Amino acid sequence: MTGTNKITPRLIAFYLPQYYPIPENDCWWGKGFTEWTNVGKAKRYFWGHQQPKVPGELGYYDLRLPEIREEQAALAKEAGIEGFCYWHYWFAGKRMLERPFDEVLASGKPDFPFCLCWANHSWYAKTWNKDIPDKLLIEQTYPGRDDFVNHFNAMLPAFKDKRYMMVGNKPIFGIFSPTEFQNTELFFECWNELARENGFDGFYFVTMSFNKKQNVRILKQGYNGIIYDLAFLRRSAPRFFYQFLHDVFRIPKIIDFRDYTRTLLNNMIVEKNILPCVIPNFDHTPRSGWRGALMTHSTPQNWYKLLYPLFNKLKDKPREENIVFIKSWNEWGEGNYLEPDLRYGKGFLEKLKEALSDSQQD
Repeated sequence: MTGTNKITPRLIAFYLPQYYPIPENDCWWGKGFTEWTNVGKAKRYFWGHQQPKVPGELGYYDLRLPEIREEQAALAKEAGIEGFCYWHYWFAGKRMLERPFDEVLASGKPDFPFCLCWANHSWYAKTWNKDIPDKLLIEQTYPGRDDFVNHFNAMLPAFKDKRYMMVGNKPIFGIFSPTEFQNTELFFECWNELARENGFDGFYFVTMSFNKKQNVRILKQGYNGIIYDLAFLRRSAPRFFYQFLHDVFRIPKIIDFRDYTRTLLNNMIVEKNILPCVIPNFDHTPRSGWRGALMTHSTPQNWYKLLYPLFNKLKDKPREENIVFIKSWNEWGEGNYLEPDLRYGKGFLEKLKEALSDSQQD
């Protein structure tokens, strides 16, 4: 990149590890289940609906292969992404889908930065019937201080890894749901104390928020930053025609990516502790069928039209906390990914790189 003294945002892409079989998924969903299972069975719900999504040069990969993880990191680095934020699963001492990250940690490869975000929610098999409760698969609980200490010690090798992403001398650690998280004050007190005992200045805790009215309350709980995800605002004013199609003809809820872009740019808060979260595309129908939502007009060019003005809005933020989360690197089951596909190739990655470069040259 050339040119100016503008600050380049630190781009962190969420990374889903569910691309290899585990015994629990075999039991719940059938032998060999991975995220690709939902991707492969996706169907079109109307003319022009782009399903199924087909991966490009990485193929239907298995994350047990180190070569795939190396290729993913190379693609991300080339596009200007600073690191991956791996979804992390901890159920009172039981970890899930941990193998890819553990192998990255143990091998030292790829040599690409990372951080963790605890997906602190229970897992359910949805019935899609309001009269029949969803089936609980595994429950998220918060037993107390001993569990918090065990959790910290289990992940300490990751925090001490030279690749772990920091703000100052504080490891970045995400918590998906602040509303479901119990004993927040005790958790922060415990982990910050343990962090200082291990040479850090505490943690840089971040969490997700979808409503700016919640932000003040969330920050008072002790979070350092809010991953401000405005994706759900795209549903705040559904077009009557689209809602009619959904209710009567069982057509998925349709969101125009251009509406999402306008909403995000008009409502984005530029403050030190507000960390924007942007999505390149979205189609939840592989997981939820016609009951889900999807985006139309999510093209590489429209992705650029979102990123370029956003990066310019953030140009004066301090470098360390000028963080933008991208959701996601590889959530194919939600049609929500940056990885190459057969339709656009590397288009979304190329436009990301272009937006970063152009925002520096103005």
